[in-house]
Amino acid sequence: MISAQAWSDAVRLWDFHQMRHEPRPCSVAVGLGSHDLSVADTTVELYRRDMAPLIVFTGATSRTTQGRMPRGEAVHYRDRALELGVPERVVLVEARARNTGENIRFSRALLEDAGVDVTSVLLISKPYEERRAYATACKLWPGVEFVSASTPMTFAAYVESIGEPRLVLDMLVGALQRLLVYPEQGFMTTQSVPHDVTAAYERLCRAGYTSRLVLG
Repeated sequence: MISAQAWSDAVRLWDFHQMRHEPRPCSVAVGLGSHDLSVADTTVELYRRDMAPLIVFTGATSRTTQGRMPRGEAVHYRDRALELGVPERVVLVEARARNTGENIRFSRALLEDAGVDVTSVLLISKPYEERRAYATACKLWPGVEFVSASTPMTFAAYVESIGEPRLVLDMLVGALQRLLVYPEQGFMTTQSVPHDVTAAYERLCRAGYTSRLVLG
């Protein structure tokens, strides 16, 4: 059972994690692999709106997805896009990445190898991964403009769609911790985190939502 305080704190983190960029046409759309197929759905929707002429899906498997997506996140995303009518010729698959940094680095290398001129990237992730993905991409792919996007939905609707409230709260906390510690490790650019967000994060940690924290 999620307490009222934990729910309120989770909503605060949810709001902060989203960049609220307005989608606009970019050189390519990159869908970041995860347990959430709505990332693929949103990527397809943006492609249909002519926001990108080419799609890259990136991701291998993780402990969260190895049972749900045994052939790899990017492969399952591609299959979803093809089911929704996207032409196979416009979908590239990067199936090795196991973290956000590798998502960016390997997608960049794939596009360079394919001879694609990239000046801007529409970066599609889960709603609570927008800021982390953006900060990582800005660090690892300089000289490119990034536009963050995700499925527009409320926190309550997202929790209901996933069906595992504790998992979602753990993920929110893990994503915030990375924003706090990864910049000094050279993994992403620094993001200014308001005091009320760090306070909410610390309360959630004390409440035990810590399964997705990185150690050390």
